[in-house]
Amino acid sequence: MGQSTNLTSADGFVFPAYVATPEGKPKGAIVVIQEIFGVNSHIRSVADGYAAQGYLAVAPATFHRVKPGVELGYSGEDMQAGSALKAAVEALPAPGVLADIQAAIDHAAELSGGKVGIVGYCYGGLLTWRSACVLKGLSAAVPYYGGGVTTPEEIARTPQVPVLAHFGEKDHWISLESVEAFKKAHPEVEVHVYAADHGFNCDQRGSYDAPAAQLALQRTLSFFQQHVG
Repeated sequence: MGQSTNLTSADGFVFPAYVATPEGKPKGAIVVIQEIFGVNSHIRSVADGYAAQGYLAVAPATFHRVKPGVELGYSGEDMQAGSALKAAVEALPAPGVLADIQAAIDHAAELSGGKVGIVGYCYGGLLTWRSACVLKGLSAAVPYYGGGVTTPEEIARTPQVPVLAHFGEKDHWISLESVEAFKKAHPEVEVHVYAADHGFNCDQRGSYDAPAAQLALQRTLSFFQQHVG
């Protein structure tokens, strides 16, 4: 259903993205932002899933500026490697990888001819939140357990589009207290907390929680249907 293509950022940087195309005319587009594990088989399957729902899905390789071809699994070693890559991306001069996400948004809009939403998981959730606040061409954003989203620095941002945020109450990376602070600061954001751990959406992780993942997906699809098409 999908294939890799090269996109070009405003600064001329060329990077790959996985593009999944629906049958028939897309009803809109969804940009899918990877975890710290790269555009791996799970992220490609997520993109395929959105394509199956009628959306053109674009999953940019957001680690390509620091290391090409990242495709990790979910072992302890993979976690360490992914965390190091995240730190390297965060250390890039502004706008860093947000320029690549903007290129993916623009590509998604051009290919689909419709509105564009964005969804991201783990570190991708943080990038999704930032995208909702500073990038152009989006109509909706859905961060899943975005590590860092509930820090004071990120809470201080203001989203420019409707946002639906998913968190897990057992997530030891994101405290419930910080989620409450986020909710209080952003009453305009629809926040849901599940009886699940970090990474509950990923069926390749030990923390996968099928009921939470299915409910979050139902809410996400309904949200995108409302705001994207």
